[in-house]
Amino acid sequence: MTATVVTLIARRLLAAIPTLLIVSALLFCVLRVLPVDPAAMSLPPNATIAEIEAKRREMGLDRPLPQQYAIWLRGALHGDFGQSIQFRRDAAALVAATLPATVQLAVAAMVIAGVLGFGGGLVLFRLRGTVLEPLADLVSIVLLSIPEFLWALILLFVFGVVLRVLPFTGEVAPGLPLPHITGFLLIDSLLVGRFDVFASACLHLILPAVALGLAFSPTTMRVLRSSLFDVYHEDYITQARLRGLSERQILLGHALKNAVLPTLTLAGVQFGILFSGTLLVEVIYSYPGMGNLMVDAVRNADLPLIQAVGLTYCIVVLLINTTVDSLYVVLNPKLRIR
Repeated sequence: MTATVVTLIARRLLAAIPTLLIVSALLFCVLRVLPVDPAAMSLPPNATIAEIEAKRREMGLDRPLPQQYAIWLRGALHGDFGQSIQFRRDAAALVAATLPATVQLAVAAMVIAGVLGFGGGLVLFRLRGTVLEPLADLVSIVLLSIPEFLWALILLFVFGVVLRVLPFTGEVAPGLPLPHITGFLLIDSLLVGRFDVFASACLHLILPAVALGLAFSPTTMRVLRSSLFDVYHEDYITQARLRGLSERQILLGHALKNAVLPTLTLAGVQFGILFSGTLLVEVIYSYPGMGNLMVDAVRNADLPLIQAVGLTYCIVVLLINTTVDSLYVVLNPKLRIR
């Protein structure tokens, strides 16, 4: 990797810092204007007004909002997001315990979305000009119109309730031990040699991952097809035909490697959106990830936990986007000339 590439990647990482600060400030301010008193909620119901006021002073809630944000930001930079009002535990620890499950689900869903998206895009392109093209277009539009939570409900009903071939609640079958080494259940179960836990975790991952993958793959299909259409108007495609190359050789050897760059960029953006979209799917399948944790936090007005989960989502999405931008710089030499 050249120094130019490293410099461009460093710039993108630095550019993500102001975005993170702005999002954290907005999240903090919005939560502070809600009609919720964290001091009162963190004390027993029979607490006196004097005790509540003392707790407010202890938590810094009697200070101006900018000072409150500065105190919170100082603690957040040291990994201290406060204590969860509901669970009476460190908010950062709760996020750290649930983040691996959400990452595991998002990565599995992205693999499925990538396979379906790239495979479907190639099929759509190959069907151009045939009698099946309108049908393929209709199928892709229908897939594009169904959101992830509706796919989750459809798959749950068909494969979990009617056919009863796949589990649809939790992360693993009841009674099986949950090894804790890296936090990622699939990896940990293999590390300790519990293949029964690994198989159960895979089965429980299928429905939510497929629901997310089906929801996010149609956009990739259509963008890849459009990119291939554009590439096929280039002169080098005509020259490849004149050299006697087959359509398969032209597609896989010349057109695809140029059409795949904008598709990869979209896939990276989709991954960020997909990661955020795990929330509803996790709730539907009772999957123990950050989505379920966020719903519990919102239901109980647990402000420290909401802030911790919200900021974690933001950090992960920014890291994903920065990684995609960096990968695009590595794959596209034109962007290095600056």
